[in-house]
Amino acid sequence: MRSITRRELIAGLACSGLGLRSGTAAARQSVGRRSSGERDRTFLQIIRQPDSVTVFQGLDRPLHLGRLAAQWEDRGVRIRNEVGRDALRMYVSAPGIHPTHLRLRWNMAVAGGLLVLGDHWERSYGDLHWSCLVPERVMPWYFMTNDGKSLHGYGVKTGGGALCFWQVDPGGVSLWLNVCNGGSGVELGDRELLAATVVSRRGEPNEGPMVAAKAFCARMCDAPRQAPPAIYGSNDWYYAYGKNSAEQIVRDAELMASVAPAKGERPFTIIDDGWENTKAYPDMAALAQAIRQRGVRPGLWIRPLKAPRDASAALLLPAERFGARTNRRGVLAYDPTSPEALEAVLAKVKDAARWGYELVKHDYTTFELFGQWGFEMKAQPTLPDWHFHDRSRTNAEIVRALYVEIRREAGDRTILIGCNTIGHLAAGLFEVQRTGDDTSGRNWERTRRMGVNTLAYRLPQHRTFFLLDADCVPITTATPWSCNSQWLDLLARSGTVLLVSAEPAAIAEEQRQALRQAFQLLQSAGDHARPIDWQSTTTPGRWEFAGRGGQRVVHREYDWYQQTGAWPYDV
Repeated sequence: MRSITRRELIAGLACSGLGLRSGTAAARQSVGRRSSGERDRTFLQIIRQPDSVTVFQGLDRPLHLGRLAAQWEDRGVRIRNEVGRDALRMYVSAPGIHPTHLRLRWNMAVAGGLLVLGDHWERSYGDLHWSCLVPERVMPWYFMTNDGKSLHGYGVKTGGGALCFWQVDPGGVSLWLNVCNGGSGVELGDRELLAATVVSRRGEPNEGPMVAAKAFCARMCDAPRQAPPAIYGSNDWYYAYGKNSAEQIVRDAELMASVAPAKGERPFTIIDDGWENTKAYPDMAALAQAIRQRGVRPGLWIRPLKAPRDASAALLLPAERFGARTNRRGVLAYDPTSPEALEAVLAKVKDAARWGYELVKHDYTTFELFGQWGFEMKAQPTLPDWHFHDRSRTNAEIVRALYVEIRREAGDRTILIGCNTIGHLAAGLFEVQRTGDDTSGRNWERTRRMGVNTLAYRLPQHRTFFLLDADCVPITTATPWSCNSQWLDLLARSGTVLLVSAEPAAIAEEQRQALRQAFQLLQSAGDHARPIDWQSTTTPGRWEFAGRGGQRVVHREYDWYQQTGAWPYDV
């Protein structure tokens, strides 16, 4: 994903795990003195009727609903909550009005000393971390708490009908459901929308934190899509940055073939942006075959929503989705709720499959749909005063429907990687999800911030939602091999997706041998990686791994900082 660089330093670290080592120890001692009954107070009971429900027709127009049994109603709006043993299902009916948001509130005493971890709207941006209670903090999709003994989880199931985020404060828990269509109210008509299914998981005392976190993520996703035991290989972006050619791609495939294990899964060579240049790429089907002839599987990056300059305005999303950002209004994107526009979107997926590419990485859909990067969204994933061609569906429904169509067009044999896609809506449809913003072949500091952070804090989603792709290992002359080699080792041991961008001038026998070892290590890696120090830093350096079956426990320490420390400016 070629996004703009992040323009905000990580906020909130003053009260995050970076400053809580002594506080965390004190909290653990305090919790340890409690009885087992008192420890239960750290688990937040949300699988019940909320204490209040508010519907908004714009954030300045709240409507506080009254409760009658399991329903909350007023002025034709009805919220029906079905409380089951393990889940709370929320249904919305709003004939005649156009809601934008719902807010559910559970009042309760939240124990002091808890550490809290939230998620992100789409990719993360080096900013995931455990923190103290930050009442205004927006935590999309789910959050976890840790009291020093147990890790508890709270969230909504994947694939829901609303864009959801949580807040936690000393007086309780709030769940916000964005049911907008674009930046306007949705026109549900007479239908009832299943907006969200709330679930939670109570952790066991002294249960391993990663074990508990993965078990909770598994509860949110009923059926992750099956994927190969290992996905690895090359992607040219971080050494070529779009200045590539068919000859260069064949050379990448030959390198992958020369360092891949003799047995097990075969590597991929993924062609990134730049292949649309027909002079450099005269025949995409022939190139796929050339890659395959070298014993490597071909993959292709696409940007499906991007529209050409001569596209009909009737097929495009309105420029108003960018708000006042006039510098972005030249980005033309198809409106996937228009049948004719959707056909043009899916034609790009169809071409990739027809040419013989076995993996398709599709990119930019969240930005082009909603006009913002994930780190800009905060509490408002979409800016106000615009809508899709079809106004009857929520943004979450439109995104999920687009993903379903991409899946259908790609077919069951094609592996899909979502980049700048919403993982909570992609789970169960895509085999792989890029979970963090770009690493870099030009500046190691960006790889440290983005790659290590997303691997550590989204690792619970690995194989519970999809295969996790924390992004490439750039091997370039502009970045230090001493650092990139550690990133390569960590990805290999984690068992997640392992892709490298190998600049020819940076590949000597040392790098070839390291690639051989990493690819071989990946073949036997289990799903038992955990960052030991993830509650005290945004870039964990102490890790524990175990092979398949939980055997061969290994501890590794990584030095991400060289001798000069972290770079305090944007990268």
